[in-house]
Amino acid sequence: ANLELIEPSVTDEKARRRLRNAIHGAERAADLTRRLLAFARRQPLEPQPIDLGRQVREVAELMRRTLGEGIEVETVIAGGLWNTLADPAQVESALLNLAINARDAMPGGGRLTVEVANASLDDDYVREEPEVKAGQYVLLAVSDTGAGMSPETLARVFEPFFSTKGEGRGTGLGLSMVYGFVKQSGGHVRIYSEPGQGTTVKLYLPRTRKTVIERAVSQAPVPTGHGQTILVVEDEQAVREAALAMLTDMGFQTLQADGPEAALAVLAADDGIDLMFTDVIMPGPIKTRDFVAKAQKLRPGLPVLYTSGYTENAIVHHGRLDVGVNLLSKPYGRDALARKVMQALGGARPTVLLVEDDALVR
Repeated sequence: ANLELIEPSVTDEKARRRLRNAIHGAERAADLTRRLLAFARRQPLEPQPIDLGRQVREVAELMRRTLGEGIEVETVIAGGLWNTLADPAQVESALLNLAINARDAMPGGGRLTVEVANASLDDDYVREEPEVKAGQYVLLAVSDTGAGMSPETLARVFEPFFSTKGEGRGTGLGLSMVYGFVKQSGGHVRIYSEPGQGTTVKLYLPRTRKTVIERAVSQAPVPTGHGQTILVVEDEQAVREAALAMLTDMGFQTLQADGPEAALAVLAADDGIDLMFTDVIMPGPIKTRDFVAKAQKLRPGLPVLYTSGYTENAIVHHGRLDVGVNLLSKPYGRDALARKVMQALGGARPTVLLVEDDALVR
């Protein structure tokens, strides 16, 4: 965040390149942390009912561009698909990870097949898989015609940092991230492979009878503020100052507090606050839930955006966000902060393209 703040003020091109490299390094470190949390099943998920077939169709073109001309991508979507309950961003990430692994197993080219179908795991199956619950699932299977794996390699594929690729080619966290995400979602993973026969990875995600929520069309420009006042509650001074600077730069008015007690005092004295942006884990006798309850008693209907680098805390239970909670995971950048703030405030102002040839009507 601090690196992003100073980038506009750096005019020397050599220094700007170094700064961009530092930002890229910080982003890679943040991504590595997220992948480790995924493997440990401790990343905060935002599950919702999704149509897995639709999501595969949307990602298929991206996969084709990513994998290159040497890889033929085939999608097989069964009819009458059930909905599943999962975090759509993590489903997409898992699918791309599997596709990239498949590409690397087919250096001379080949075929990648992505299948989606309904599946039921019965009592006979789960007797051999103690962690699996019998029931109805939606199956996502990714198969390649690559080199396949030996039994020894197959036994270790989900270990973090384990990789058969050369140095500098991946982190060895792709499959472990997929494994952690699926398990945290209440699902199941099976992998089949033989040397020379390719590999199939099967992800079973639990069925839901809830209706799919239509997703908004792509968020084009990063939203900006229009003078709304945001109270930033953060005990770490450097983090608080970075958040204040980014929010001010986006067009928001800001107030600050270094803990719950100070925040409650600010809220009692100022009735013009539009949003409270608060850390979850802070020192002091007041727990987060109690603090937010008191804040919303002072200001009924006050929107709250939480931020945290932890997952097992006051608002995340069993790896899932409580209903109605907005959370921005640390570390975060300017764009992610802008989008989450506008979401918590009730959405960014929409951009409307008006097409009308009659000037009077227009």
